[in-house]
Amino acid sequence: MAMPQGRTTDGFETQLGINHLGHWALTTRLLPALVRTRDARVVTVTSGAQHTGRPLDPGDPFLLRDYDPWRAYGNSKLANRHFAQGLDRQFQETGLSVRALTAHPGLTNSDIQSTTVTAGGGGGLGRFFLALTRRIGMDTERGALSPLRAATDPRAVGGALYGPRWGMAGAPVRRRLIRPGADRAIRLLWQVSWQLTGLDIDVARVAARTASTRRP
Repeated sequence: MAMPQGRTTDGFETQLGINHLGHWALTTRLLPALVRTRDARVVTVTSGAQHTGRPLDPGDPFLLRDYDPWRAYGNSKLANRHFAQGLDRQFQETGLSVRALTAHPGLTNSDIQSTTVTAGGGGGLGRFFLALTRRIGMDTERGALSPLRAATDPRAVGGALYGPRWGMAGAPVRRRLIRPGADRAIRLLWQVSWQLTGLDIDVARVAARTASTRRP
């Protein structure tokens, strides 16, 4: 979260690489198992910072022209949400019972805020969130409830977002997806992720291939 500008071993901007592209690559490897497993779920953890993010720019996904730690973090967290929405659409269009959902833990007193401050990427805003979290943040057990509900509640809805009732704290509930423009953002996310990793997520193709291997 809000790391100084850096690169992963694959050459990706640190936050986009770790928060989204690594999960994208893992999901491509798991797709055959997912499509074979009834009622499987893929839960992606986003953040309230998604509201500050912007859809990925295919010409500059790593913000090389104007890097800002918090902007890069917001973009990666918005990518998490759009990844879940786009993936769930593919599951539904293919007629599978698999679901993809998003969750965010709210203001949780883990070590992420102190890591941000120690790394020096968050500036004054990082110090503010560290102090706020230490004062009023939920403990990690309560912070885990929203992702846990998304993963286990039999009534959880595919493509939905689950988070604390009061935004940063409270019981885990389904939250409204209020941001417009998701269709275009999802198309851009698939385009950029494919270009950067060389890996595509095409549920219909994987499902058809999996079905063909089952035939006698």
